[in-house]
Amino acid sequence: MVAELSALQQIINALTGLNGLWAVIVQCIVTTVYTSLGGFRISFITDNIQGTMVVGLIILGVITVGVKTNVDRSLVKSSGLLGASLLGWQLMYILPVALLTNYFFISGFWLRTFASKTDRDLRIGTSIATVVVACILTLVGVSGLLAAWTGVWPGDPPQLGSIAFFLLLEQLPAWVVGIVIVMTVSLSTAAFDSLQSAMISTGSNDLFRNRLNFWWIRLAVVLLIFPVAVVALKSPSILQIYLISDLVSASSIPVLVIGLSSKCYWWRGFEVVVGGLGGLLTVFIFGTIYYGNAKDGAKLLLLEQSLYVDDWSAFGAFVAAPIGGLLWGSGAFAVRVGVQWILAKVRGHRFEAFDRPPVADPSFLTGSDEIPSIEDDREPTATAKSSSLKGKFL
Repeated sequence: MVAELSALQQIINALTGLNGLWAVIVQCIVTTVYTSLGGFRISFITDNIQGTMVVGLIILGVITVGVKTNVDRSLVKSSGLLGASLLGWQLMYILPVALLTNYFFISGFWLRTFASKTDRDLRIGTSIATVVVACILTLVGVSGLLAAWTGVWPGDPPQLGSIAFFLLLEQLPAWVVGIVIVMTVSLSTAAFDSLQSAMISTGSNDLFRNRLNFWWIRLAVVLLIFPVAVVALKSPSILQIYLISDLVSASSIPVLVIGLSSKCYWWRGFEVVVGGLGGLLTVFIFGTIYYGNAKDGAKLLLLEQSLYVDDWSAFGAFVAAPIGGLLWGSGAFAVRVGVQWILAKVRGHRFEAFDRPPVADPSFLTGSDEIPSIEDDREPTATAKSSSLKGKFL
């Protein structure tokens, strides 16, 4: 949410020269109102609008390249963007780890996964989306190269590389730039309302187990938007926002996915929490050793220098986070099992650390005692009954 608002502000500033604060405020108000009234269904509608706007932006981008973009061949060689670099090799590891682990935390993806009618529909949808997104990212990514080779980027005053695509579109006539602004706001709004809906669903179902009135959850999300907007307006870089969240996910997701395997039924929430925090602590320890002082080691957690540094700090951070998380999680597992074994001996009760958990009954998964068949297209009838089956932390 912070990244979406921050991106909107920077794009409005770059394309119009106006203060993007009011655009951020209007977007927060509008999305909050229609998300509260329409719920998650309205988010599906705006996603369709978002897809249309993406196609429109890509078409405008292609027109810009064909009509208004004049590549200065002298800048191609002097930019050094086509040559091998240390960062380029590092990104071959950093990007897959950062993106793969971070997507586990995007509730919107999970909500759409669970909303799929069948597994077949889910596979078809994700396959189509993979091809489309790959094409879009390729086109948008190349725009950064073109912006540098035409002299549009970094510009005067220097602009962030994350908005290079829009700096290219700025070369079009004013009326086309106006259309681009409308499309950009529509894209940002569609993404922002999905995040709001996901937060409401996560808070209601996962945090309060549907025991708290839905409108209180909505109110909490509304109140949360205020600090989100403030952080977005103060944030120096969209990339840094994403990198911080990527580092957190890289430290916690590896220890979390162990517990998703039925063969690792003995893995508990205690190991996940200790492993996630331990991964971040490992990054701090690595930074302290690498830089030689604790202050710079702490700054590495915030990746203040981003990725564009000619050293191994960012790469080391993304190596230390998952490996450290797994090591701390394994250590926590050994300590927990050891303590439980000692307590079992001292108190004279059975050692249960490696007992399999009970199997969930159908109502735990569907909310109904009726098990739907594969051929049955009817929606399962949800009941208010709650299952007594709960996960174990220790």
